[in-house]
Amino acid sequence: MSAPHRADLSASISVFLIALPLSLGIALATGAPLQAGLVAAAVGGIVAGALGGAPLQVSGPAAGLTVITAELIHEYGWRTTCAITALAGLAQLGLAALRVARSALVVSPAIVHGMLAGIGITIALAQLHIVLGGTAESSAVENVTQLPGQLADPHLTALAISLLTMAVLLLWPRLPGRAGAVVRKAAPAALAAVSVATVVAWAAGLRLPRVDLPAWSSHALPELPDGPVLGLLAAVLTVTLVASVESLLSAVAVDKLASVRQRAGGPRVPRADLDRELRGQGAANVVSGVLGGLPVTGVAVRSSANVTAGAVTRWSTILHGCWVLVATGLLVGMLQLIPLAALAALVMIVGVQMVNLTHIRVVTKHREALVYAATAAGVTLLGVLEGVVIGVAVAVGVALHRLTHTRISHETLHDGTHQVRVRGQLTFLAVPRLSRALGQIPDTAPVAVELDGTFMDHAAYETLHDWRAAHAAQGGTVEITGRAGERIGDQAAEHHCRPWQPWRNHQCTAAVPAAGASGAGAFQHDQLLGGVRNFQRTTAPLIRRELARLAQEGQRPTQLFLTCADSRLVTSMITSSGPGDLFTVRNIGNLVPPPGTEFADDSVAAAIEYAVNVLRVGTVTVCGHSGCGAMQAVVAREAGVGAGPGSLGRWLRHAHPSVERLSHPGLGVPRIEGERPASDALEPLCLANVVQQLDHLALHECVSRRLADGSLHLRGMYFDVANAQAYVLSERDATDPVFTAVHPDARAEVLTG
Repeated sequence: MSAPHRADLSASISVFLIALPLSLGIALATGAPLQAGLVAAAVGGIVAGALGGAPLQVSGPAAGLTVITAELIHEYGWRTTCAITALAGLAQLGLAALRVARSALVVSPAIVHGMLAGIGITIALAQLHIVLGGTAESSAVENVTQLPGQLADPHLTALAISLLTMAVLLLWPRLPGRAGAVVRKAAPAALAAVSVATVVAWAAGLRLPRVDLPAWSSHALPELPDGPVLGLLAAVLTVTLVASVESLLSAVAVDKLASVRQRAGGPRVPRADLDRELRGQGAANVVSGVLGGLPVTGVAVRSSANVTAGAVTRWSTILHGCWVLVATGLLVGMLQLIPLAALAALVMIVGVQMVNLTHIRVVTKHREALVYAATAAGVTLLGVLEGVVIGVAVAVGVALHRLTHTRISHETLHDGTHQVRVRGQLTFLAVPRLSRALGQIPDTAPVAVELDGTFMDHAAYETLHDWRAAHAAQGGTVEITGRAGERIGDQAAEHHCRPWQPWRNHQCTAAVPAAGASGAGAFQHDQLLGGVRNFQRTTAPLIRRELARLAQEGQRPTQLFLTCADSRLVTSMITSSGPGDLFTVRNIGNLVPPPGTEFADDSVAAAIEYAVNVLRVGTVTVCGHSGCGAMQAVVAREAGVGAGPGSLGRWLRHAHPSVERLSHPGLGVPRIEGERPASDALEPLCLANVVQQLDHLALHECVSRRLADGSLHLRGMYFDVANAQAYVLSERDATDPVFTAVHPDARAEVLTG
């Protein structure tokens, strides 16, 4: 194990300050001895941190197991629950030995998020009674039925302390100014909320139930399970599955957070080994159960705080466990001053936050809201295991519904073509509807069949194939496109060309020597036509409607994209744009001749004027690229070789100011942010050329006028061809222009716990 990094020490303290009150609060919510939460936090940090496969993941007692643990304590007692925790740890070790960690992630996210939401609702309902000064019931239904009576007669002192805790917890992250940032960094919101409530309750002399930590000599240890064997096996299985899935999902989320931090210039952290992580979680649960602690899982909230605080190695989580261990011995007097109402308020807020709006939006977008709602309702009303079983059943039902529910539509296009669209999987169940739609088409009409699905069974294939042959025999034409339809076409089995695949790798555009031609050029014409044929066969039917709309409405691009003519730079590919999006100007070296120069090019100026004045684009982008042949020619020209007085030589004179910029640091020498080797020796000139051409662009009257009124923006971009990486100029007006890497949206899905 590597030595701790300096950043690990400060990160471990930050995580410890979050974990301490949460561990006590979760123990309170389960009905376990409060010391059990501290034991689980220490064991999770030290054992799982040392043995696990996710270096930055922080483990400990989690809200996701609160309801399960509370049910076990209610049914079997605390000491048997400890034994169940240890047995669940052994089961996790067995699963790790079978290397099934990746398989655990196959569970639908809608089920996982629904389970967490149901647990959160149950936690919030139970803790609401303690917030009001009462006692939580054993189930969510009972908590709801008893709530009106509790609301009618609240314990005002407990309620006041709870409201104070919630207010500090919610307002702490919003403290304004630089001082607020310093305070937020020094004390996490959870610690601040509990501390303020404790100080107020102590200073005012309020009589409230407080944390009770008995002597360690009387700490309860596990005993042999006593009860129905099947019930105990179900309990062990439930703890094993929920703890494993939550830990593994948290590890994946932490990986995403660490990747985002690394791309922003942070340290590199090895990716999680999920089987090793499951083994570490199993060992931690065995130790926690034996020592009388709560079940342990990886906790995404504490883990994300660990990453944000700058942790570099696993020493951060190990040290956080050590601080918890020290606190259990040295801070007992201070911990016993904490009002239980403050901990209940803290855990209630955690429960509410487990009903994550982002998760709801995601599952709704993917049409799995029913699975989410069914799982959440099942967990809340019946229990975690029952709710998950209901969620799985509903997910299977939704999947079967999608498999059998195929939408088939028929319409006549403006050119007389009959279009039949099939949305979904084409199976024998959809054959009657498909036959009815095809039967409505006149015998000699041109037909376009668009299949949007990934599966077609034999019955559907035969139906479509036989109808196509019969329609062709009547004099009609049939064009079948789409993923499921690839096997239908005359040459379908031969066409597997991916988007943006070069001609030399195409099977559908393979070059055939032209008659009477020789040399390499003899193949190019046929490749071009082959590509056009493939477009007509596969792409044209999919975009014909959109192009027809653009033909009627005219072009309305929002961007002028000025880039190099280099064949490796595919503008629509690197911008993910389609017809009507970009107004593109391409030339050698992505140059913008300043107005009024001797060798000004009216075609570039005319395109700029048309885009800015007529199309009213909002952004003009100048995009250079690595390995630019024009820049290479400019370097050769400056050295007295290369392009002479011809058209190319005259054109490249517009790049001379870019060379001068490099030799005058006061003008601002562009660079790429972060530490990375240059893609080639030309990169500094290619970057400088982008900045210089933006300066030339601003000299055009139409551009300067719209820049002045704020209706137009200029953007510089650089594309590293070898690494398929785009960079955007973020500081154009500064003396130190910086190009920043563009990254995919890597928002880590963080589970609440």
